[in-house]
Amino acid sequence: MIVDFHTHIFPPEVRASREKYLKRDAWFRQLYSSPRARLASLEDLITSMDQAGVDQAVVCGFGWADPGLCREHNDYISQAINLYPERLFGFASVQVKEGARAVSEIERCLGAGMCGIGELNPDGQSFQWDDEITIRPVVEAAIAHNLLLLTHTSEPIGHCYPGKGTVSLQSLYYLARCFPELCLVCCHWGGGLPFYELMPEVAEVTRNVYYDTAASPLLYDWRIFPIVISLVGASKILFGSDFPLLSQQGFINQIRRLNLAPVDLEAILERNAKRILPPPRLSNHPGHKSSGGKR
Repeated sequence: MIVDFHTHIFPPEVRASREKYLKRDAWFRQLYSSPRARLASLEDLITSMDQAGVDQAVVCGFGWADPGLCREHNDYISQAINLYPERLFGFASVQVKEGARAVSEIERCLGAGMCGIGELNPDGQSFQWDDEITIRPVVEAAIAHNLLLLTHTSEPIGHCYPGKGTVSLQSLYYLARCFPELCLVCCHWGGGLPFYELMPEVAEVTRNVYYDTAASPLLYDWRIFPIVISLVGASKILFGSDFPLLSQQGFINQIRRLNLAPVDLEAILERNAKRILPPPRLSNHPGHKSSGGKR
């Protein structure tokens, strides 16, 4: 099986009225001002999964600054996972600064079948992971409900691009150290955090931290796969395409060409995700869509 841990879809209203949302959210405007920046639907994702042989996917919304937009996006994610309960895992978007109201939204989404929070974005949502007072309600809710937390991360050096952001390694380290029970997934190889796991104290603090591969071809040489495996082990790496930014099929084909050890390849493409995600839900709704990607 193949599990894609990092995909995005957008509600019909956002796709149809992009210009309106560009005015409403600065981070959305930075990422999607270009008409070439694709906004995918649920149907686009399922079609891509079938073509690429992706069996299951984590589907995320967007880290909106406005909590009302987070809620609207969560409603669409909820519809998606209930149409495809055996194939999709939903992650909820919340505005962390909302505190108790963000926790209420998390609990609402949990009741709708979601199993994680994210992709949260400190830059776009104007908070920092080392601001313990602000983040504590959301993080404690994640821990209490056994929810995964997926966060955008940034490389501190290198080329600039829309959406890079400034999430510091120090703030991620602070988050992991303050909340060791939190199952934290850092996007985009954690902005380089795996390299610091060569320091024993960092490896101890980040023992419950995973790294997804989202957008790898736009950021790193393909050697990052065997190098990070040598640093932290394949057991901490989650395949994520960042669909629709990148093609699922092309990404998977390239990973297979790396000639990784079969046990490592299986861990990255499936086993690690299956270990930390809950079992797929089985629908008793007569209109739900069946599982199983195209082979």
